[in-house]
Amino acid sequence: MTVHIESAFEGGLFAVTLLTHDLAASERFYGELLGLAKVWGDEVSAIYKVGSTMINVLSDKQAAELLEPEKLAKSGAGEKVVYTLRCANVDAAVEELAASGVEILNGPIDRPWGVRTASFQDPSGNVWELANHG
Repeated sequence: MTVHIESAFEGGLFAVTLLTHDLAASERFYGELLGLAKVWGDEVSAIYKVGSTMINVLSDKQAAELLEPEKLAKSGAGEKVVYTLRCANVDAAVEELAASGVEILNGPIDRPWGVRTASFQDPSGNVWELANHG
């Protein structure tokens, strides 16, 4: 029997769960600095909506049940993922983020594949990229 995995992904990416060591700082970052709409939260998580995708910011104390048998990586162990958000005006967004106190890792940069990008980190070290993909 052949599994048609693409049917499982109808509607695109539904949610991303980001583990945080400081939920309060992450709530300030996503809610206040990025201005995302918080759609739910409790003492261990906060969920924000970006387009049709949910960003679930979850206390890393809750990680075991999601990751087992794997372990939570130690902070500073290096990055493995970059999350990309479409952004029509990367330069203006970078100016606004920097003015709000968000540390820009790099950019704005014109990439060889024809997009302009900039990257920054959330309080838990997750790397986000702004890109002006059409």
